[in-house]
Amino acid sequence: MLEDRWSVVRMSFSIPMNLVLLLSTSILCIGVFSEEASKPDVVNVGAIFTFGTINGKVAKVAMKAAENDINSDPSVLGGRKLTISLHDSNYSSFLGIIGALQFMESDKVAIIGPQSSVMAHVLSHLVNELHVPLLSFTALDPSLSPLQYPFFVQTAPNDLFQMIAIAEMVSYFGWTDVIALFSDDDQSRNGIITLGDKLSERRCRISYKGALSPDLTATRSEVSRELAKIQMMESRVIVLHTFSKTGLLVFEVAKSLGMMGKGYVWIASSWLSTVLDSTSPLKSETANSIRGALTLRPHTPDSKRKRNFMSRWNQLSNGSIGFNPYGLYAYDTVWMIARAVKLLLDQGGTISFSNDSRLNAFGGRTLNLSALNTFDGGKQLLDNILETNMTGLTGPIRFNQERSLINPSFDIINAIETGYQHIGYWSNYSGLSIVPPETLYSKKPNRSSSNQQLDSVVWPGGETTKPRGWVFPNNGRELRIGIPKRVSYRDFVLLVNGTDNVKGYCIDVFLAAIRLLPYAVPYRFIPFGDGHKNPSYYELVNKVFDGVVGDIAIVTNRTKMVDFTQPYIESGLVVVAPVNKISSSPWSFSRPFTPLMWAVTAAFFVIVGAVVWILEHRINDEFRGPPKQQIVTILWFSFSTMFFAHRENTVSSLGRLILIIWLFVVLIINSSYIASLTSILTVQQLSSPIKGIDTLISSNEPIGFQVGSFAENYLIEELNIPKSRLVSLGTPEEYAHALQSRRVAAIIDERPYVDLFLSDHCKFSIRGQEFTKSGWGFAFPKDSPLAIDMSTAILALSENGELQKIHDRWLSRKACSSDSSEAESEQLDLQSFWGLFLICGIACVLALLMYFSLMFRQFSRHCPEEPDSTSPVSSRSARLQTFLSFADGKVEKPKSSSKRKRESISGNGYHKGEESTFRSGRIERDISHERQSGGSWLVK
Repeated sequence: MLEDRWSVVRMSFSIPMNLVLLLSTSILCIGVFSEEASKPDVVNVGAIFTFGTINGKVAKVAMKAAENDINSDPSVLGGRKLTISLHDSNYSSFLGIIGALQFMESDKVAIIGPQSSVMAHVLSHLVNELHVPLLSFTALDPSLSPLQYPFFVQTAPNDLFQMIAIAEMVSYFGWTDVIALFSDDDQSRNGIITLGDKLSERRCRISYKGALSPDLTATRSEVSRELAKIQMMESRVIVLHTFSKTGLLVFEVAKSLGMMGKGYVWIASSWLSTVLDSTSPLKSETANSIRGALTLRPHTPDSKRKRNFMSRWNQLSNGSIGFNPYGLYAYDTVWMIARAVKLLLDQGGTISFSNDSRLNAFGGRTLNLSALNTFDGGKQLLDNILETNMTGLTGPIRFNQERSLINPSFDIINAIETGYQHIGYWSNYSGLSIVPPETLYSKKPNRSSSNQQLDSVVWPGGETTKPRGWVFPNNGRELRIGIPKRVSYRDFVLLVNGTDNVKGYCIDVFLAAIRLLPYAVPYRFIPFGDGHKNPSYYELVNKVFDGVVGDIAIVTNRTKMVDFTQPYIESGLVVVAPVNKISSSPWSFSRPFTPLMWAVTAAFFVIVGAVVWILEHRINDEFRGPPKQQIVTILWFSFSTMFFAHRENTVSSLGRLILIIWLFVVLIINSSYIASLTSILTVQQLSSPIKGIDTLISSNEPIGFQVGSFAENYLIEELNIPKSRLVSLGTPEEYAHALQSRRVAAIIDERPYVDLFLSDHCKFSIRGQEFTKSGWGFAFPKDSPLAIDMSTAILALSENGELQKIHDRWLSRKACSSDSSEAESEQLDLQSFWGLFLICGIACVLALLMYFSLMFRQFSRHCPEEPDSTSPVSSRSARLQTFLSFADGKVEKPKSSSKRKRESISGNGYHKGEESTFRSGRIERDISHERQSGGSWLVK
C-alpha cells in the first residue's frame, strides 16, 4: 500500500496544469463526499496540510487553539461558531486537490493552506472560479502573483524577502559567487530564481544551481552525486533552499564528504530554523552535521500575548511538537478570517452559496460538477481580509498594495554546538542589524553599507574567522599562469634562456602581490610565443589559462574575455618622432615679453628716472644743468639701471629708497627675460613637423607600431588610419633605424616602452600628449575571485611604496636628455609682474607726496604771502613763479655738523646759500610788483 501511495504521489507531480480540472471532475465521478448545507449559525473554514510534517503539526495545534479562542468570545462572530475542518494531504498534491474539492462542495467560506506552493498553483485556479479565499502561511513562492491568483493570500513573509535577506548576507560578508542547492519544485525553484536576481543587484551571482528531486523523493546517492560536483568547484558558499527531510539529508551527506569543515559556508532557508525550534533535543548526528550553518527565522516582536500563548503551548500540543513562529502565523490567519467574516456580516453581507451556471451545463453527464458551489460573498470577504489592520501574535498585520505583509523581517540564526545563537536581524526596513527591527521603525530607514551589522559567527569547522568563500578548483591544483615570450623590452618579462626562470618588472609585481594574499597560491608560468617575435596579446589573453601575467594593457576588447586586476602601472599611446633642428628667428630676442610688457617696462624706466631727478634736483649737482642736459640725464640714468651701470649718485633718502626698489624690480625682470629666452631657443632647437597624433593622422606619412601591441587595431578601428600606412616593428633597434632612415615618420607605442626607448636614443622625442589613457593589469578568467584579491594586494603595494621600488629597480634609467616632449613656450606678460610694478609705482607716488609736502611747508615758512592790492589772479601767478624759483634753487648739502654750524646764520638757522636764494627771489618779486603798479623801484 505504501509503495502504491508513493507511486501516486510521484505521478501527481507530473500532471499538467490544464488537466487539473478534468482530473478533479473525474474524481467526483468516482465518489464525492456530500454534506449538509452550513447552518446559518456556523462559519465553516477548511484547512489543507500535511500533518506529518513539522509545520503541519504546529499549524494544527495553533489553528485549533485559535478556533477555541474565537468561539469562547461571543463578540467576535456574534454568537456564531467557527468550525475548521482539517484535511491531511499526506505529502501528496493529488490528495490535496481532492480535499479542496470536498471543501468546495461543503460550502467553506475560506480555506487555510495548502502547505506547499506546488498545490497552491493548482488550487488557486479553483478558488478563483468559486470565489473562496485561499490563505497560506507556508506556500511562500514569490511567483504566486496576486494578479494571476487574486483569491490567494500569503499571510507570512514570502520567499522574496527571505532571498533578499540571503543576498544581503552574502554581500555583507564580501562573497561574490554562491552555489544554490534546491528541491526541484515550484517553491524552491522560483525562490532560487529570485535569489539570483537579488544577488545580481549586489554584483554577486549564482555560479552553479544544483537541483534535487522534490522533498521525500531525493535519495542519498543523488545528493552524494550533486555534492561531489560542488566539491570540485571554486565557490564554497552554498545556499540550501529545500524542506526539512531533504535538507537534513544534504547536511548528513555533506558531513560525510568533509564539506562541513573549514572554508565552507552554508546558508539554509527558514526550514532549518523550524527544525531547530520544534525538534528538541536534536539527535547528536543531526546537531553535528548542521554545526556552523546560518539560517533564517521569521521574526515576530515580543509581546505579552505572544508570551502567554507560548507558555501554554505544551498544554495545547501535549508535548507532541515544539513551538516555532509558523504556529503564530497559523493562529493569526484564523483570526484574520474571523474578523473579516464579522466585518462581512456587519456590512450586511450573508454567508450564502450558489451554483455556477457554467457547471450546470454539465448536468446529466457522468461528471457531477454542479456540486461545486460559488461563495456569493467571497469577493467582499477577500477585500475585508486584504484590509486587515490588527495586532496579532506576530505583531502588526497589514497588507501593502502588492498584498505582502508590511515590514517583513527575519532572525538570523547560527547553529552551534550547544544548539543555536542569534547573530542579528534582517528587515525590509533597514537591512541587517543587531537591533530588533521594531526598535528601528521609529527612525529613518538606513540601508547604507556602514549601517549593516551582525554579531560574530561560528563557521563550519569551529572557525570564527570569516571564510574566504572560494578555493582553487580541482582541490588546489597549480594555476597555469601564461606569460608572453618577448623578444624586445625584456625588462618587463624575461625568460632566462635554457631555464625555467622568469624575471622582470611585471613578474616582480606579481610575486610581490602573491605574497600579500592571506592564502597560498600554487602556480607555474607557461611561456606563450615562438621566441622569434612578440606574441599577439589578444591571443594570449584569449588562451585557456588560469591567469595571464605581463605587460597586458587593459583595453575594451580584452575586458570582454577576462577580468583584469587594478592597474599596477599607467600606460597610454604616444607619438615618437625624430628631432629636427631649425634656425632661430632674427627677432627671437623679443619673444620673452609681450608687447604690453615691453611698453610698461619702458614707461617705468622713464617714470623712475623722472622721479629720481625730482628728488635729487635741488641738492645733487649731477642732476642740475641746462634743460637738454637734464633730459639726457633722466634717460641715461633710467636705462643704465637695467645693467646696474648708472654713474650718478643719489644723495637724498627718498631717492635712494626709490632706486633700491627699482633695482630689485630690474633684477627680477632681467632674470625672467634670460630664462624665458633660453627656454624659447631650446624649444626651437627641438621643434619637429609632427606636433602630435592630430598632425600625424592628417598627413600621409607611414607610422610604425610594435608587433603584438593593441596599437595596430586601435589605429585602424578607432582612428581610421589605412593599414597600408602601418609598419610593424619589433626591437628598439628597429625603431631607431626606421626613424633615422625615414622609413616611418613616427612610431606609436605605449608610454612604458617609449620611456625605455628614449632613455637610450636621444635623437627622438615624444610629440604631443598621450591620446589614450589605460594601464597594465593581470588577467584572470571571468568572475575569478583571484582578480579581486590581487587588486587589493596591488593597492597595498602602491600604498606601502613597494610598487615604486620595483619600478625604480627595473625601469628607472638616467635619460640622455631632458624630457623631450614639446612644451609650448608661453611669453611672459604683464600678469606675471604687475605686483612688482605696483609696488614700485606706489613707492614713487609716496616719495613725491612726501617731497612736495616738505617743500610746500618750507616755502610757506620762508616766503609768506604778502597782501597786495593787485588782482588775485596776478597774485597767484606771481606766487607760483616764486615757488618754481624756490623749487629750482640750489640747496647745499652740509658735509659735517661743524661745517654746518660755521655756515649757518644767526637767528634763523638756515644756510647762507638758502638765504641768498630766498633774498634774490624776494627782490625779483618786489620788482615785479612795482612794475605792475606803475611805480619805479629805483625811486622807492
